[in-house]
Amino acid sequence: MTKSLTEEGKNRCLVTGATGFVGTALCAELLARGFAVRAAVRSEDSPIENREMAVVGAIDGETDWNEALRDVDVVIHLAARVHVMSDKAADPLSEFLAVNLHGTANLARQAARAGVKRFVYVSSIKVNGEQTTGTGAFSEADQADPQDPYAASKWEAEQALHRIAAETGLEVVVVRPPLVYGAGVKGNFVAMLDVLARGIPLPLASVHNLRSLIYVGNLVDALIACALHSGAAGQTYVVSDGEDISTPDLLRRLGEAMGHPARLFPCPPAALKTVGRLTGRSGQIERLLGALRVDGGKIRRDLSWTPPYALQQGLQATAAWYRHTFL
Repeated sequence: MTKSLTEEGKNRCLVTGATGFVGTALCAELLARGFAVRAAVRSEDSPIENREMAVVGAIDGETDWNEALRDVDVVIHLAARVHVMSDKAADPLSEFLAVNLHGTANLARQAARAGVKRFVYVSSIKVNGEQTTGTGAFSEADQADPQDPYAASKWEAEQALHRIAAETGLEVVVVRPPLVYGAGVKGNFVAMLDVLARGIPLPLASVHNLRSLIYVGNLVDALIACALHSGAAGQTYVVSDGEDISTPDLLRRLGEAMGHPARLFPCPPAALKTVGRLTGRSGQIERLLGALRVDGGKIRRDLSWTPPYALQQGLQATAAWYRHTFL
């Protein structure tokens, strides 16, 4: 028999990927709101404090979730094999599918058998595609267009979850965020902060794109809404801060908040793309030059959700964390 969800503070939530960037923030917020939180971790050495821990080992189609799912009402599944710019795996798609498809489907089936009510899956906007054009914005109604093994594995996992939901009654909610930033961010975003801190000039003043981002505090709030709201069951949502920004403006705002003004100079985007092809960094250049906008209207309408933090607040919080941590 499946359990019913009640108001905040009455549910036990299993969070996978609990030690990661988003998972750490999510667990802290769930605890602050009175949830009972169980963090699924790979080993007993995982850096978890002040919350219940369940050691599950590697995540794949054979993982045993029995103890981790005991008395759980909601699963928020963050753990994944993540996208990397230069994947060294001999067969990247198989590696992504093992974790992101088979690992997710296995967890969902066991969750349904354990009586879990709601399963919130954090997918990726890359399921929609890599870029938007003109004034267009990705939405949940778009046909999926995954263009790399990571995105393909996320899309296949979404479809598997909806099949499991139809078979078992498990309430599945899919969330597709764009680039997530905030305290503890890693990857290309923190590399951008490093460049600003070092005062390196960047040839990006001629870029006129628009990109959607989401502050980690906004994503966490959206995930909790998806875990609780009755209207979220069976839905897919794209989410963002609600304010799009160009790459140059992003750099300028971050630089101002860090006390290290961005040093930008003009260069034709076509020339930058040529440099990207010659240096094998076309993907990185396209992310700096291209547009990727999302239309987050559906989650606002369905769940009456609005981001609790404005874009500027998120950028200032991220810059403050970077200054405190690295400068």
